Amino acid sequence: MADTPDRPDWDDYLMGIAIAVRARASCTGNRVGSIVAIDNRVVATGYNGTPFNTENCVDGGCDRCANREKYPSGQAYDLCICVHAEQNALLQAARFGIAVQGGIIYTTMRPCFGCTKEIIQAGISGLRYLHEWRHPDDEVWAQYEKLQARFPSGAKQIQTTDVNAEWATSKKREATTTGHDQ
Repeated sequence: MADTPDRPDWDDYLMGIAIAVRARASCTGNRVGSIVAIDNRVVATGYNGTPFNTENCVDGGCDRCANREKYPSGQAYDLCICVHAEQNALLQAARFGIAVQGGIIYTTMRPCFGCTKEIIQAGISGLRYLHEWRHPDDEVWAQYEKLQARFPSGAKQIQTTDVNAEWATSKKREATTTGHDQ
């Protein structure tokens, strides 16, 4: 019998699929992939980028992405035309008539406040994320954590290897550019 790699547990396996989905992300900020799984089976995928048939961020399609110096972290999401990975996964399921209630969402970055509300509203029971995201306003952060505590199956960070973390995570790219670890 040939040598085989260690079989990953379900969280690592499903997060690995979310990482693969992320490769399609076209945002110039954080590049995120997301999947919804029910009974450990993928029922929907999504990555962040501009809406269908609009110019991608990498091509200048989103002002917030093209002019990041004008928009501080955690602000002006209402001006951003990008659809977040978590939103795209939920919308893909809706487009094809796939129920997501009771599922677990796996995403390569902890979802923003807005996506968290949408995930809860869709009936998702749990959240698993790879990279941390934190709102810069401590008062908003307290409300955010309170909201994320509402997942019946919890919200937890998955510790798995991400060989493309520097490409995908803007804070990690900034750390290598400035020489500071963030």
